[in-house]
Amino acid sequence: MTRSVRRTRRMLQLAGAGAAAVIALSACSSSSDSTDSSKSTDSSHFSGTSTSPKLSGTVTVFAAASLKESFTALGKEFEKQHQGAKVSFNFGGSDTLAANITSGAPADVFAAASPRTMAVVTDAKDTAGTPVTFVRNQLEIATVPGNPHKVSSLKDLTKAGLKVVLCDRTVPCGAATQKALDASRLKLTPVSYEQDVKGALTKVELKEADAAVVYKTDVRAAGDKVEGVEFPESAGAVNDYPIALLKNAPNAEAAKAFIALVRSAEGQKVLSEAGFLKP
Repeated sequence: MTRSVRRTRRMLQLAGAGAAAVIALSACSSSSDSTDSSKSTDSSHFSGTSTSPKLSGTVTVFAAASLKESFTALGKEFEKQHQGAKVSFNFGGSDTLAANITSGAPADVFAAASPRTMAVVTDAKDTAGTPVTFVRNQLEIATVPGNPHKVSSLKDLTKAGLKVVLCDRTVPCGAATQKALDASRLKLTPVSYEQDVKGALTKVELKEADAAVVYKTDVRAAGDKVEGVEFPESAGAVNDYPIALLKNAPNAEAAKAFIALVRSAEGQKVLSEAGFLKP
């Protein structure tokens, strides 16, 4: 082999090695760029899926008296889920609560026992959006334990000498009761009209009255303190319960979360167990 041929072969070998090195370096660079790009993408992904800001402060809920037990339970669940937030309730007659809201009382959420009372607030443009019906409720007669006066129908409440208490006609349970009485063409003069359903129920629990027309949920909540009597006319006087975020809610984000809990499967389960009907 001549010296010229050996030199040429050596040059080709060196050129090949150099090319291989360049390819290897290029591959490393490409691999490094790919790794960096992957890290960058992962970082962007995790930062983009950060949870919403932690809820804090107090959510003030104005709610119909008949919601007391179930909403109290949901309030505790809400506080458990959102450690930095609290729920404060104002339970009462829906008409009184509506009047307070339209008069400027600070509140985040209003849950009424009828569309009519919610309309007082929406007509004043004090809600942020359209109210949504989240449950329904049906009337039932509550008597003292043992039902000594043998009350078995709505008509029985008109018996002479029977002390009956009704909700005031201005509140949802009173309006529904009057609707049932009118449909049955019955006239009933109670010993007193109460400003909310819990007030009517308490009269029977204390045996200051023989019977009262309240909601099924209230009879269930009272346990053995009263005895419930169903009556068919109640089917024609079922109340829808709407809930709404209020326009000037001091804690709107937490209020939205509470409403979401009420409407969730978990919230609906609590309400159903309390005796409420599905919307």
